[in-house]
Amino acid sequence: MGSNVSRTQCRDYGRVEAFMTLSFRSVAVVWGLGALIGTLCVASAGAQSLRGSRTSLDRQTRQAHGHDFTYLAGPTQLRRFVDAGLLVPVGDTRDYRLEKVSFPVARPEVKLFIERLAAQYRRGCGEQLVVTSLTRPQSHQPRNASDQSVHPTGMAIDLRRPAGRCRSWLEDTLLSLEAQGVLEATHERRPPHYHVAVFPEPYAEHVERLTTRGDRPFVPRAYTVRQGDTLWGIASRHGLSAGMLRRVNELRSSRIYPGQSLTVPVAR
Repeated sequence: MGSNVSRTQCRDYGRVEAFMTLSFRSVAVVWGLGALIGTLCVASAGAQSLRGSRTSLDRQTRQAHGHDFTYLAGPTQLRRFVDAGLLVPVGDTRDYRLEKVSFPVARPEVKLFIERLAAQYRRGCGEQLVVTSLTRPQSHQPRNASDQSVHPTGMAIDLRRPAGRCRSWLEDTLLSLEAQGVLEATHERRPPHYHVAVFPEPYAEHVERLTTRGDRPFVPRAYTVRQGDTLWGIASRHGLSAGMLRRVNELRSSRIYPGQSLTVPVAR
C-alpha cells in the first residue's frame, strides 16, 4: 500500500473509528486498518499546514504583485475601487454572515470563494460560515498585522474558527484548496481565526474547471469596453474566467479602459 492517502480517505478514518463499535470480533482488524490510515494521513498532511510561515507570506505577496493589485491606503481609495467595480460588496446570506467587518467589500473572485465555501460548509455542518474581516486598507490594519499582509489588496478574508467536526471540515477543505495552489490559509490564534488569501485568477480557473462539462466549442466575438466595465465582470457575464480573457487578449494585467476592443470567446 502506497503512502498517497487522499483527504476523503482521511475523513473516512473517522468512519472507521465509528465502525469499531459494531463488531467486537473485528475490533483488532479495524483498529489495525484505522491506525495505518491515520499514520498515513499525518504523513500526507505534512506537506500542507495551517501554521503559516514566511514562505506562505511570500507566496501571497507574489500573487498580489502578479495580479497587479494596489495596496489601498485608506477608505477614500477603497471607495474609488468600489466605484470602478474592482471591489464588490459582500453581504449576509443564508449560508454566511459578516461579523464586525468594517469594510464589507472584496475582489469579485474572493466573493465567489466565500459563496461557494459557505454553501458547502452549511450543507456539511448545518450552520452559517462567519466572516470576520475582508478588505482592510493600510490605515485600518491592526497593530499585530504583518507588513506583508494582503488584506489591503482585497484578496484576503478572515473566518471565525468553529468547533468540533465543523472545524475539522473547514481545515480539511482549506488544506485541500491550498494544495491545489488556489489560496494560502493560516490558523491565527490571537484572536482564533483562519486567515485566507485567495489567489483570484487561479481560483477562478479552478472553479471554471469544476463547472465546465465536456468540451465546448467557442467562437471569437468582439466586445467594446464600456464605462464601469471590469475584466472580471465581462468574463463572468460570458461564463469565462478573467485569466482566460487575459490570455486570449494577451493582456499583462486586468486593467481595461472604455473604448478598448476585446476578443471574447463565446460558447457556440
